[in-house]
Amino acid sequence: MLYYTQKLNIIFSPLEQFTVYPILPLRLGALDFSVDTIVIIAALILFFFEIVIRALLSNDSQHGGKVYIIPNRWQALVYLLQKLVMSVLLGNVKNEKAQYFFPMVFLFFVFILSMNMIGLIPYSFTITSNFFVTLYLSLSIFIGINIICVRLHKIEFFSLFLPPGTSLALSFLLVPIELISYVFKPISLAIRLFANMMAGHALLAVIAGFAFSLMSITGLLSFASVVPLAVIVVLYVLELAVAFIQTFVFTILICIYINDALNLH
Repeated sequence: MLYYTQKLNIIFSPLEQFTVYPILPLRLGALDFSVDTIVIIAALILFFFEIVIRALLSNDSQHGGKVYIIPNRWQALVYLLQKLVMSVLLGNVKNEKAQYFFPMVFLFFVFILSMNMIGLIPYSFTITSNFFVTLYLSLSIFIGINIICVRLHKIEFFSLFLPPGTSLALSFLLVPIELISYVFKPISLAIRLFANMMAGHALLAVIAGFAFSLMSITGLLSFASVVPLAVIVVLYVLELAVAFIQTFVFTILICIYINDALNLH
């Protein structure tokens, strides 16, 4: 009951929707294993993945149990997404090993897109509006790519921090700058996704709360609620575009990091 009361406070406090609430508290000493809103939404996304995979791998019982030869609507949609991600990967990674990274890049694309889209459902939770979630995603990608880079290039990996043709005198200045900028890549990647998703959803909540306040007023002012409601529809469509664009930008940056790891520039 407390959880639903807190969710209703979104109308009066736009930032309430970004608060993580424990639904099933579970603590073992200093360790917290509580089931919160992030866990619930992540479980829903995984359940959605299961439904999509079963739809793609389903057999046509009307034709002898054979797998679909002509793609159905789900398969056509996934094919378009795969084609989009593959074009982004090959366009940004100039290396013959680029296709090896397609499963990872495509998985992150679909997963982040699902997290962005599910936050547009009323009274749901936008996982990507939590900085620690986006930081975990970006750090996992960054660490994995660096492990691959070290395994491929060994000691040459450190040439990333020294631009070619740099004199010895400038190297003492450029190497620390390059090192700091390289370390802050996952942080900037996390902040970009977190800030954009949080700003858009906060704006939607503010206008929705304003429209609700006008509707609660008796008299002629109640009809003025039509204006913010119309604005909400426009902003909702805009947020759909932002959710896709931010996923697309996140994917492009992953491909750029992969390109730097493979080609050392």
